[in-house]
Amino acid sequence: MTAIDWNIIASLVGTIIGSVTGILVSNKLTTYRIEQLEKKLDRYADNVDEMRERLVKVESSASSAHKRLDDITRQLNITERRG
Repeated sequence: MTAIDWNIIASLVGTIIGSVTGILVSNKLTTYRIEQLEKKLDRYADNVDEMRERLVKVESSASSAHKRLDDITRQLNITERRG
């Protein structure tokens, strides 16, 4: 083989190695970023669950407060009618 043939073969091997290495590094980075997004999503889901629990408690408390206010209003109306 001539010197030109060896240069072509060396260039081809270098191109293949560079391409495969680039693909592997890119794949590793993509996998890392997906893992980070999954962690962030898990934290978000935990926050949503926490907020949902708090909302249920607030709704229950508001419902109790409305019932008490209704009772007080009824008592005031009865007192005003008698008085």
